[in-house]
Amino acid sequence: MSTLKKALKKILIWRYKNISEKQFITILSVIIGLLAGLGAVTLKNLTHYIQHLLESEIIKDIHKAFYFIFPIIGLFFVLLIIKYIVKNKVGHGIPSTLYAISKQKGIMPQHQMWASILTAPLTVGFGGSVGLEGPTVATGSALGSNLAQLFRLNQTTKTLLIGAAAAGAMSSIFKAPIAAIVFAVEIFSLELTLASMIPLLLASITAILTSYFFLGDDVLLHFNLQDKFVLKDVPFYILLGIFSALISVYFSKVYFFIGDAFRKTKSVYKRLLIGGVLLGIIVYIIPPLFGEGYETINNVLKGNVAEVVNNNIFNAISDNIVMIILFLVGLILFKIVATSLTFGAGGIGGVFAPTLFTGSITGYVFAMFINYTNLFDHKLSLINYAMVGMAGLMAGVLLAPLTAIFLIAEITGGYELFVPLMIVAAISFIITKKYIPHNIYAAQLAKRGELITHDKDKNVLIYLDIDKIIEKDFISTNPKKTLGELLKENVAKSSRNIYPVIDDENNFLGIVLLDDIRSIMFNQEMYNTILVENLMKTAPEVIFHTDSTEKIMEKFKESNAWNLPYIEDNKYVGFISKSNLLSAYRNKLIEVSSV
Repeated sequence: MSTLKKALKKILIWRYKNISEKQFITILSVIIGLLAGLGAVTLKNLTHYIQHLLESEIIKDIHKAFYFIFPIIGLFFVLLIIKYIVKNKVGHGIPSTLYAISKQKGIMPQHQMWASILTAPLTVGFGGSVGLEGPTVATGSALGSNLAQLFRLNQTTKTLLIGAAAAGAMSSIFKAPIAAIVFAVEIFSLELTLASMIPLLLASITAILTSYFFLGDDVLLHFNLQDKFVLKDVPFYILLGIFSALISVYFSKVYFFIGDAFRKTKSVYKRLLIGGVLLGIIVYIIPPLFGEGYETINNVLKGNVAEVVNNNIFNAISDNIVMIILFLVGLILFKIVATSLTFGAGGIGGVFAPTLFTGSITGYVFAMFINYTNLFDHKLSLINYAMVGMAGLMAGVLLAPLTAIFLIAEITGGYELFVPLMIVAAISFIITKKYIPHNIYAAQLAKRGELITHDKDKNVLIYLDIDKIIEKDFISTNPKKTLGELLKENVAKSSRNIYPVIDDENNFLGIVLLDDIRSIMFNQEMYNTILVENLMKTAPEVIFHTDSTEKIMEKFKESNAWNLPYIEDNKYVGFISKSNLLSAYRNKLIEVSSV
């Protein structure tokens, strides 16, 4: 036994003797908050260092023509790091964390603790039009998961610590500890109990203190409330909620469409070339789409939209309101295209920043258009609507209205606009949910029936490991065998009353039931004349390896069967029994409810 293992064993023994489970989770929450905060600081500083090198040493000397090349260079570096250093798939932040919770018992690979720290800054620093929030959450969550694994904690505790790490990461990035807790509960579907609240709170506090220690009190977004909310604004905020929903649906549809198109291309080099070139063209033509876009967001929130509009390929300065509105609409339409191309080309990042970017401009354009029409005597505050627009897009794109409300209020200090935030977020969420049932993070998991929600019964079904309840002691037979061979090789040797029929290539063909042959099994004259293919029949239902546990339950209910065959890639594997499935469900429910 190595020295490290001996030390760990001593720590575990000491912990069991001296510290209760709850006390230990409390201690780990503080440690995880610290680690998540350090991860966030590291990611941010590396990204800003790369941007500083490019902007101070290169872009100022050779102008913006090389905007076209930088994203491709960054994406190429990311590809090399993943292929030769990480040597594993680097998941997209929050989706990979959700998958680990739902199907991997909260176990995240060790490389996730550092892979995003290497790849995300290169993606964003070289101009990839994505954010750092997803990679930061993935890094923190992986740290929480591996720390829980180190101390042999159960699945429920692992999930809680992953949520605490995610809250810590978000708290450190945005300096918004309350919103970070809401985010962890809403996105990861954690149960908000006293037992779970304390770890989330401690991790969030520790992470934000870490951020303050290393980065000072500088905030990500700068907003000063100039115009207070008045009752006359309510109809316009309702319209903004509807407008935000339309943009959210567009955002999600484009993201899914481009993502599906790139997944059809198997070659990573071809994806890099196509995505990188198209991304380079877009950021060359529309420079504000280069990188995360927080500089643009802050300009919008300050009302300094001229800095955004005048940053164009033609170096043209426009005072025409119509041209300004059209340019800003172009930013809204093309930001998600640039983001999707970055992901499609192999970049590592998140959609938080693109969502905030799109939302701020959506609100600003809406207010500017209303004011331009002069149809109403009441003039709208451009800055207020820009801020509230961010909440509208977050509620629609991420389908997380509570996170949207608290995050935007907290990071901008705009608590006086809490009512407008609630109006816009609620309307945007309700409308978008009708057309986009699952957010960008969860869509693929939901399609496979692996998405964790606040429905505990469904979550228990998702947590079940189907492979462990497949029974393989059913003796199979061949359709060309005779009744006599079936009796000798199957009935006489098996305690089961079902005999799967498979061909020479292990393809499942059907089943023979003991009840179906009971009337002829003692008629020796038929032993050599009746073949298995004459006796077999189709199974009432077949379970495929792609079926979700919920769907498997439905198949048992519809077929009224107690045993159903399990097929993987058209090949017979075994049977799943209803009794074993229900027993596994009961045991998992007890485990999940234990903390």
